Amino acid sequence: MYRFTDYYHNKVTLSFDDHPFSRNPKHVWVICTYKNKWLLTRHKERGLEFPGGKVEENESAREAAIREVKEETGGSIEKIRYLGQYTVAGKGGTIIKNVYFAEIKDLAVQKTYYETEGPIELSHIPKNVKRNKQYSFIMKDDVLKHCMAYIRKKR
Repeated sequence: MYRFTDYYHNKVTLSFDDHPFSRNPKHVWVICTYKNKWLLTRHKERGLEFPGGKVEENESAREAAIREVKEETGGSIEKIRYLGQYTVAGKGGTIIKNVYFAEIKDLAVQKTYYETEGPIELSHIPKNVKRNKQYSFIMKDDVLKHCMAYIRKKR
């Protein structure tokens, strides 16, 4: 289990155990690859980030992850696996989020990408992402660092 603070100094707890905080989290985040590149999206307000969002009513977290990737990037998932779960204890309450790793089989051009500007393919995630203004706050805490290390170890 990892404990640290996020970009806004909220307390974050990350675990790679099987759903340690909730069986039914309300948020998802999906680290994606497409043709050996990282697949992100450009959120209209926050900047570059991996796709993710809220779990809708009558939807599992896994289903939400698949839907969010499609909505925000046009990506169809070939493989998806649960990585871990984290909590963010903020001023407005605690958020619990599942993290997934997905391999994308193809990208479809869409009329809308909802609150994003569509897919962004990167050969690498820069080491200075924490200080890079192009990237969303979601990319700037140690969740990304620990998840990337976990993915490298499990590949």
